[in-house]
Amino acid sequence: MTGRVALVTGAARGIGAATVRALVTEGWSVLAVDRATDDPDLPYPMASRADLDRVVSENCSRAGDSGRVQGYVADVRDHAALASAVAEAERRWGGLDAAIACAGVIAGGVPLWQMPTSQQQAVLDIDLGGVITLAAVSIPALLRRPEPRSGRFLAIASSAATRGMPMLATYCAAKAGVAGLIRALGAELGGTGITANAVSPGSTDSPILAESARLYGLPDAQSFAVQQPFGRLLHPDEIAATLLFLAGSASTGITGAVLPVDGGLSL
Repeated sequence: MTGRVALVTGAARGIGAATVRALVTEGWSVLAVDRATDDPDLPYPMASRADLDRVVSENCSRAGDSGRVQGYVADVRDHAALASAVAEAERRWGGLDAAIACAGVIAGGVPLWQMPTSQQQAVLDIDLGGVITLAAVSIPALLRRPEPRSGRFLAIASSAATRGMPMLATYCAAKAGVAGLIRALGAELGGTGITANAVSPGSTDSPILAESARLYGLPDAQSFAVQQPFGRLLHPDEIAATLLFLAGSASTGITGAVLPVDGGLSL
């Protein structure tokens, strides 16, 4: 896959950072996109600019090429900023082959009717709206590649897309929306050479899971391990490995799918 170009949102930590690492290891050039600052509507720390810079630096060292990974600060709720990020990837490397929506947040911890409206809106606008916006601005770039194309639009859904999780109603709604979006895009992109798929993680060792533990009043994220049949948390690298497969040439027969990578949580 050497010479391929990807844009990854939520790239400064967690699954996004692991996805950047997986792609770079396989020869991709990557625009690593993140808001890289806290959100006043959310009660826990977001990734920082230092986090994003660290991802870029470590992966440039891994690739042995300072030009293979670039950081880009953009909020996925900002259509113009994401469009500019896509344009930057095309300008820098000549095109775009994969857009991967990893940016996500969580909020809740109370019944839906007690959740602050600002938090509801942030979850919906980032976890679902950000994926829709990335699709809207990146798919035209994927289509600009000459035929025969092999573009990929990928997103992170969640086991919350199919399971009712108390006190996380807005998060569940957003992730169910991602699953629906991917199915529709798979149908819309038929015949173009571009596929659309999502990965649906179970409990993954990440800042979102740590915040989930706090919302539920649990001592730490490890408390969620018991709900997965294989008895441990997933690692972000395990989710990234599936995204890497879906981004590659071996996944040509898959589109409109939401693949569970959940340690059996959905059983």
